[in-house]
Amino acid sequence: MNILPSDMKFGTRQPVKRLEDERLITGRGRYTDDRESAGALWLYILRSPHAHARILSIETGGALEFPVVVAVYTGADLVAENVGTIPTLPIFKRPDGSDASFPPRRLLAHEIVRFAGEPIAAVVAQTRQAAQDAAEAINVEYELLPAVTHVQSALATGAPRVWEDIPDNIAAAASYGDAAAVDVAFAKAAHVVALDIRNQRLVPNAIEPRANLAEPDAEGRLTLRVPSQTPASTRDILADAVLKRPKDSIRVLVGDIGGGFGHKTSLYPEDGLVAYAATKLNKAVRWRADRIDDFLSGTHGRDLVTHAELAFDANGRILAFRAKATGNTGAYLSGTGNIIPLVLGPFVSTGLYDVPLVRMETQSVMTNTAPIGAYRGAGRPEAIFTIERMMDAAARQLKMDPRELRKINFVKPEQMPFTNFMGQTYDSGNFGKLIDRASAASDWAGFEARKAAAQAKGLLYGRGVASYIEWTGGNALIEPAKLHVTGDGRAIVYSATQAMGQGLETSYAQMVSQALSIPIEKVEVVQGDTDLIGGFGSVGSRSLYIGGSAVAASITDLVEKARPLAAEMLEAAMQDLEFSGGRFRIAGTDRQITLAEIASKQPESRLSVSSEGKVDGPSWPNGTHVAEVEIDPDTGHVRIARYATVDDVGIPMNPMLVEGQMHGGIVQGAGQTLYEGAVYDEDGQLLTATFMDYQMPRAEDFPFFQTELDESSPSKINPLGAKGCGESGTVGATPTVMNAVIDALSPYGITHLDMPLTPAKIWQAIATHKKAA
Repeated sequence: MNILPSDMKFGTRQPVKRLEDERLITGRGRYTDDRESAGALWLYILRSPHAHARILSIETGGALEFPVVVAVYTGADLVAENVGTIPTLPIFKRPDGSDASFPPRRLLAHEIVRFAGEPIAAVVAQTRQAAQDAAEAINVEYELLPAVTHVQSALATGAPRVWEDIPDNIAAAASYGDAAAVDVAFAKAAHVVALDIRNQRLVPNAIEPRANLAEPDAEGRLTLRVPSQTPASTRDILADAVLKRPKDSIRVLVGDIGGGFGHKTSLYPEDGLVAYAATKLNKAVRWRADRIDDFLSGTHGRDLVTHAELAFDANGRILAFRAKATGNTGAYLSGTGNIIPLVLGPFVSTGLYDVPLVRMETQSVMTNTAPIGAYRGAGRPEAIFTIERMMDAAARQLKMDPRELRKINFVKPEQMPFTNFMGQTYDSGNFGKLIDRASAASDWAGFEARKAAAQAKGLLYGRGVASYIEWTGGNALIEPAKLHVTGDGRAIVYSATQAMGQGLETSYAQMVSQALSIPIEKVEVVQGDTDLIGGFGSVGSRSLYIGGSAVAASITDLVEKARPLAAEMLEAAMQDLEFSGGRFRIAGTDRQITLAEIASKQPESRLSVSSEGKVDGPSWPNGTHVAEVEIDPDTGHVRIARYATVDDVGIPMNPMLVEGQMHGGIVQGAGQTLYEGAVYDEDGQLLTATFMDYQMPRAEDFPFFQTELDESSPSKINPLGAKGCGESGTVGATPTVMNAVIDALSPYGITHLDMPLTPAKIWQAIATHKKAA
């Protein structure tokens, strides 16, 4: 049964408009804070104003005097009640071989606060405003401690300790490759290129702030409504680690999510607090973040510094790559705080290139800042930015066409499957073809004319190219799905993946509609209910290629379950039945029966299967991006003039949805290059805690994108041939725009700048180099 190519209007590979959109854009979306709960109490968080301090006392009496205040909790209260902490993976070692060490992440700080914005007390009241007013009456006495906010400072001799159990602030470290062999390769190299590269800290800023609502029932069971990308793990951590109760005593429900980007994975302290308060008080309790709460205490992204070097022979062939990278974890380790710099980044650190020798040394360092977590790409954007900046710098140093240098070193199609130095296997791809297609799509030959026209107006003009590869899916390579066909001709899909803007409802409905000939408007997709289905969820661009594989398996399983039932009803042998058009037919006759008719004879008038989709490994989307920028040398302002991409996402279930994902990713990636950056001062205060200080990209900052897909290298590790695409645009855009800006600035001898490339920074660089000249 084929569920891939089709001429059906609503089948797969068709640009079907998103089924979700009418509901969402007409105000009928149901986000967590939209949910009504009669009589629900409100919880408000009092946060530490200090980045590092010892809590000497917390006096809550003033808050409890407010007549509508129901309860006030402190860290000491939760410790006394044996409330647990939020875990992270203890799978890494420190440089001396000892186990990774980090402070416990409590729901409320106890004895020590380690970053400005850390929760220290919670007030529960009848209204949100009353809870906030009462929180201001809490008196906290602190003993201020020295803080450290940057990894370089945290590694300095005598630096303040973020966690008293380790003297050097290094939470964990890892190294890969043969250092001695790499040193030999560098010693005989004809050319060596080196750069110090900084991926600045970013704030995810989903349009929907975090929120939650916890409701106990009469039997003592707890329902938590929360915008989580991973509902089942949110439930499991809450049950096992925090509240220490059976998993089946908690139900997690997720409605519409207004953007996730990795920021809304797993469990936050605020989620645990409302669950604890609801259980303790036996009343519904809710919380909603203000924007500043997400700035201060939501997980941030990136924050990695790298020294990288490439060795080349005289013909431009890479001989070796070595790098030392240091990732900032913040004050506490999120579930991915160590994994991002120590594993995910190294996985793709050599990009699309066949690099014979590699040495990588990585470490994660704690500082008195908000925790670092997954943010669209999670380690891969940082690594690809590093290798693509290196390749561009090398092309300039070797005086080679940046495309040709890349093509010389690309992994070739005949080398597939190709295993890189980290043991990661690229299953398919034709990287040289994509850079050629991107050259054509960008009108490479017309660049000089456009540059001359810009220069005639007194502007600088530059072009950048970057080729990327993305590791998607994670190590959770199995996902469940359930499928029901009803007697009235409807289909219901249950998936453990989680929609947050990707269009999963549409993609899954397309698959079922095509395979079972059920009108797409009669296909319902249900997600976000741990009572109905539990799985890994949606992270790492895994939803379609793993979750979709599970839906495909459920389609096949349902047809095979129906086959003997159809044979019995038609009084025919199973081998004589053909299935197409949503019905079984006895071969060579007109006797037939539909799935709906079969379902109508089953209990509850429903034909159902529970299935599992398993893929053979991560998928490897890849592509080439080309950007052109113009810069006003008098102001330093950068305008992206043109942007073209050719991307390999395998077989696209819905090309329109893929294009949308690419557009959003490009904007976020370019946003890092040009605009965004979270800045702490030396005392640990976040200076960019509002949109007045933290610049976000806007639609008017970008041209129309020229995006093309290449389907010639479908994935070989899943039945759909699909590759994850949700993060690809971000991975490719950041180095592409940076390379274009450096090209435009090259007449001044500028070879590298740190992000973000603000007008002031560019103007200052131009002025400095003019003066030096």
